[in-house]
Amino acid sequence: MTEITANGEKRLVVASGRAHPELAQEIAKELGTELLPTSAYDFANGETYVRFEDSVRGADAFVIQAHPAPINEWIMEQLIMIDSLKRASAKRITVVSPFYPYARQDKKHRGREPISARLIADLYKTAGAHRLMSVDLHTAQIQGFFDGPVDHLMAIPLLADYVRTRVDLNKVTVVSPDTGRVRVAEQWAERLGGSPLAFVHKSRDVNVPNQAVSKQVVGQIEGRDCVLIDDMIDTGGTISGAVQVLKNAGARSVIIAATHAVFSDPASRRLAESGAREVVVTNTLPIPSEKRFEQLTVLSIAPLIARAIHEVFDDGSVTSLFDGRS
Repeated sequence: MTEITANGEKRLVVASGRAHPELAQEIAKELGTELLPTSAYDFANGETYVRFEDSVRGADAFVIQAHPAPINEWIMEQLIMIDSLKRASAKRITVVSPFYPYARQDKKHRGREPISARLIADLYKTAGAHRLMSVDLHTAQIQGFFDGPVDHLMAIPLLADYVRTRVDLNKVTVVSPDTGRVRVAEQWAERLGGSPLAFVHKSRDVNVPNQAVSKQVVGQIEGRDCVLIDDMIDTGGTISGAVQVLKNAGARSVIIAATHAVFSDPASRRLAESGAREVVVTNTLPIPSEKRFEQLTVLSIAPLIARAIHEVFDDGSVTSLFDGRS
């Protein structure tokens, strides 16, 4: 069965790109359906072709695509899928991008820079998307870039509930990697029983990508189990440096918790050698076997996305999944 019908009228179909089919299959299984049969391939010159094998006329379509490297290839495939659904008369098209592409380019640091996160939203809209769903956007302001409803899902409940089982709640401190994520750290602290907060002071050169220097920690972490949180881990340099700062300041142990495991080289090696007791991430992005290491724990985001899709399809409340937060 590749569709779900509500009240004999509404039809839900789930389509997937080729970037992370395992996640899409998990989501479809949680929904009790199957992925829309799709023909997708690349021509010799790199052009992408997509065609859906079943009719989607009048359907509520959800287009799932992860965005690992090569990210531009998967963005283009997703845009073509949206266009295909629009021209096939789908009634409503929801883009499901667990890891929103170009999210770090959400503002101008210097003159003549693009705001690429806004461009991505415009491309989705122009292709024919009516709604956008993503997990842990780099900044909440990205919700305003898309001209339509945006469902901002949060992985904090999933990650925090797991971490609760790995630490002594009487001796845990939540650590933000910088001042910009203190608000998120507060939500973590609430989920971990009102634990104290700390943050790592770091500096970044806007001329050098993927590089920041962790300098010192602000807060009481000596002798405590630290949970170092972030939205994504790319090359792993910043987060690994923060682990060393915490250990040097007397932390008893450090657990890293992040939503998006980008893991560009040499992230896996850096994380494995960082001294962190455990690195907990979700599967919003595929993590191939060669990028996995002993301390890594991967939690599935599929049940959360499936619940959100179900709420959207039934005209329910997505924010109710997060105690009214978004």
